[in-house]
Amino acid sequence: MAIYPLLRPLLFALEAERAHQLVLHGIAGAARVPGFLTLLRTVYGFQHPALRVRLWEREFPNPVGLAAGFDKDGLLIAPLLGLGFGFVEAGTVTPRGQPGNPRPRLFRLPAHKALINRMGFNNLGALHMAGQLGHRRLAGTVGVNIGKNFDTPLDEAITDYLTCLHAVYSVADYIVINLSSPNTPGLRALQEKPALKTITETIFRERIKLQEVTGRWLPFLIKIAPDMSEGELADVVEVALESGTDGLIATNTTLRREGSSGKHKDEQGGLSGRPLHGEALRTVGALHRLSGGKLPLVGVGGVASATDAYAFILAGASLVQLYSALVYRGPGLVRSIKKGLVQLLERDGFSNVSAAVGSAPPKA
Repeated sequence: MAIYPLLRPLLFALEAERAHQLVLHGIAGAARVPGFLTLLRTVYGFQHPALRVRLWEREFPNPVGLAAGFDKDGLLIAPLLGLGFGFVEAGTVTPRGQPGNPRPRLFRLPAHKALINRMGFNNLGALHMAGQLGHRRLAGTVGVNIGKNFDTPLDEAITDYLTCLHAVYSVADYIVINLSSPNTPGLRALQEKPALKTITETIFRERIKLQEVTGRWLPFLIKIAPDMSEGELADVVEVALESGTDGLIATNTTLRREGSSGKHKDEQGGLSGRPLHGEALRTVGALHRLSGGKLPLVGVGGVASATDAYAFILAGASLVQLYSALVYRGPGLVRSIKKGLVQLLERDGFSNVSAAVGSAPPKA
């Protein structure tokens, strides 16, 4: 666990996306070595009864998940679960593979422990994802984040979401409808009430058909942007409750740059990491309040410590996700957050994570 501080300067000397690909290839290569997955679970796999969460008729060994974007094609599910994540979300995946936006498209803001990306849903396609997940070697909860191809008109976007849904339904444990990436032109318009209502109701009806065919019930969630007003969040909650949406992920990256600095601060794309935490926390608290606690929430944005994760839980999130902090802290972060969460729960007298959810939402 002390290796990453030595490796980080070498990785940070490389262009950000190249370093990310190097890490992915390194993990993939190591995962083929006999005994590697067992070693990962031994070193990083801290678990505790207080961390278990039951949600959507599924058992999560802990509430700390990996957000979409790290493993876009489901290539590393087994080793990522071996790092101790309670669940892993792969994607975003589109019906057809696509290269995404021109490089460079991923930038570090080290002073703020943040990233800016304008990747543009680069992936190998939904059928490739389905093949990867069909061969995973380690049990665990895996979600798939789905989107539309860049050249699909907005008024035809539902066709892309349905195509992805059909492709991965038999191998995923939950589905996330990504309507909030800032890097696909016009996508966030699908969060507006009329479009959102059409998409969620159509997905709900299609899920009934797929459940009849496969015998599997999959929860579906909507991932929303952090840059939404109270009224817009109220619309999202209303549509989600009416349509049978099973939960919301809050939030995606932000277009705002308040307080950011560094040579890359003005790059186009979505900002993630530490600067996003406050806005994402506000959004989770608002969603919990507006839904009366009836909608399960996943909090994501700037989680870099147990305290950050705990703040989301107290605000109303049953689960949390991280990504950017891994770039700065390395794989030992997951174990550190889990151990810290146990201490915080014990300090405040909560028997488990679920008992703490929504107990101290942020002020409106």
